[in-house]
Amino acid sequence: MAETGASAAPTTPEPHSPLARAERFVWLTARVLEQHLFAHHFRDGSAEAVVTALDAYRNEDGGYGHALEPDLRGPVSQPLHTAHALRVLDAVGRCGGQRVERVCRYLTAVSTAEGALPAVHPSQRGYPAAPFVPVVDDPPGALLTTGPVVGLLHRNEVWHAWLFRATDFCWQAVESLRTSHPYEIEAAVTFLDAVPDRPRAQAAADRLGRLVREQRLAVLDPDDVAAYPVAPGYAPGEHHFPHDYASTPRSLARAWFTDDEMARSLDHLAAGQQEDGGWPVTWRRWAPVPVVEARPKVTIEALATLRAYGRPIG
Repeated sequence: MAETGASAAPTTPEPHSPLARAERFVWLTARVLEQHLFAHHFRDGSAEAVVTALDAYRNEDGGYGHALEPDLRGPVSQPLHTAHALRVLDAVGRCGGQRVERVCRYLTAVSTAEGALPAVHPSQRGYPAAPFVPVVDDPPGALLTTGPVVGLLHRNEVWHAWLFRATDFCWQAVESLRTSHPYEIEAAVTFLDAVPDRPRAQAAADRLGRLVREQRLAVLDPDDVAAYPVAPGYAPGEHHFPHDYASTPRSLARAWFTDDEMARSLDHLAAGQQEDGGWPVTWRRWAPVPVVEARPKVTIEALATLRAYGRPIG
């Protein structure tokens, strides 16, 4: 997408279109970061403005904190915050250079003995956190956190010593999955969509797709949601759909679903826009502010997915 200054005058979305309604929601509720991210994706806004807003969350250790991931509060760097930062940098084409070199040094410092990232580092203790991300003293490495980070770094052709053991950890974790849950599968997909060994990634993705269908981890009929189980520990109604696994048609996970199944999933996503113009969070609500801060991100992701599949958004 071409970058222009703040004075650019992009085409105004159609009144009452999904994009126009979402834009009003973002300006009413979003943090500065998501305001700039929305502008970059849909209004020809500057990538540099996004990076500048993201820098407010960066710490001296090279990681990110300050509730960048809204369900972890407090200033300390955390792997989940840093994964979120890499997603933002990737989205605006700035996932490289000295900034990412510093990120890799942080990742090295907080990795577990097997070279992976914990879901939550013990430094979070003493600050508020969602009850579904418990803080423990000696956390194990987690595919949930490590997979997306490794995938994004490979996607951007970042090479750092940290990646070697972390990539091996992800391969072992992905290929040994026998039971799982949606967020872990989605983390695996981010890894598989970018890891350099494409034949191995294709084979692993094929197996995961069979696992998702056998264990009914994706709602294939949105008109019969109750027929699909909710994963243990998830909020009531926290279902995942084909578009959650394959957010773009280029994902390996797209092959898991028929055209009809994906069309119904996208119809369901489009229908999920709420009266205020935003999309809802589906995970467990534990405090008011994290929900408010998360919804603009969810809204941007919903619009991006619909656009990636050629759905009109206005």
